[in-house]
Amino acid sequence: MDDIIFENKRFDPSITPFLELAKQMATAFGYTANLKVDKHLAQLLRLRVAQKNECAYCVILHAKTSREVGISEAKTDNISSWWNSDLFTEKEKVALAYTDILTEGTHKNFQQYHDALTPYFSTEEIAEIAAIVINMNVWTRLKLAQGETPVFKS
Repeated sequence: MDDIIFENKRFDPSITPFLELAKQMATAFGYTANLKVDKHLAQLLRLRVAQKNECAYCVILHAKTSREVGISEAKTDNISSWWNSDLFTEKEKVALAYTDILTEGTHKNFQQYHDALTPYFSTEEIAEIAAIVINMNVWTRLKLAQGETPVFKS
């Protein structure tokens, strides 16, 4: 990331009420938050939301953070096809499936994805997973709307 900068192409996000909300949510559920959910899993979920929503800023930031917290390059780079990979545990796969469905918001049987989490996670951890995904969806949509775009430094 040392060779790129980010430019707002559309508007300053501070003029919306969402920036302060997103900051509060990041404090509670972002990558520096103290959570019950494993920090590597939480970071994979953030990266997956960024990738699903095609937010260039968030993909770059969260891929870098994934590597910094010790997630392998192979896993980080394979997030777009997690379901077709043996690099991810079953626990990670059910959380990633839940992340995909919550991010898409279109599945008619959401309950089955929630239920798939219950053998692996407590109710509190499931609530944290939901909050991590919701937080990232707020951030990705805010960054997309404001036009946060990576460019090479000149």
